[in-house]
Amino acid sequence: MAPKVLVILTSHGKLGDTGKETGWFLPEFAHPYDELVAAGFEVTTASPAGGAAPLDPNSIEMYKEDKSSVAFLNSKKALWEQTARLADFVGKADEFDAVFVPGGHGPMFDLAVDPVSQQLIAEFAAKGKVVAAVCHGPAAFVNVKLPGSGEHLLKGKKVTGFSNAEEEKMKLTQAMPFLLEDKLNEASGGGFVKADEPWGAKVVVDGKVITGQNPASAKGVGEAIVKAVKGG
Repeated sequence: MAPKVLVILTSHGKLGDTGKETGWFLPEFAHPYDELVAAGFEVTTASPAGGAAPLDPNSIEMYKEDKSSVAFLNSKKALWEQTARLADFVGKADEFDAVFVPGGHGPMFDLAVDPVSQQLIAEFAAKGKVVAAVCHGPAAFVNVKLPGSGEHLLKGKKVTGFSNAEEEKMKLTQAMPFLLEDKLNEASGGGFVKADEPWGAKVVVDGKVITGQNPASAKGVGEAIVKAVKGG
């Protein structure tokens, strides 16, 4: 049987009170998708609201020269325009090998506080499944508590995500409901790590928890998911 991954996309399309659009970030789904499909994975998409998950228009423009992103944009629209509802997957972690959350600023506003998303990720972790996210995707982890023990998913783990310096360079610090680096560092007990320079690739694997720092890390997160599920 082909390995299966559940991809959780944001349903949030507004960037705080800036009046700008946001959502999920194109290469952060496209690049891992290429790695997963090449390795024979089946990909299922879900979002809190179901239906169309908003794609950050800035990511389309920024990656218009990126072959992987353009091909994904042009041929895989059903993946994000026809997502299932997250609630439909509660109690079904055994049907998948991994859960993956692409970034974009959207997850900072909905997945970080969505109780169904938190429950799903906790279920995957409790079942020993791979739990992965990239860039702002780890926002979905910041409030996840494990069933039974009630311990934080990230307690004692090394973790990464979009850094404070990168947020500042994008001039979006004030638009965020919280700073992801700070929350991840707090949740892990000081385990946040990052690349030597902003925008540098950084993938962190700690047990079954896989995180990537930024768009440059997306391909590596896909590769890490494949390795963690298939071994080798």
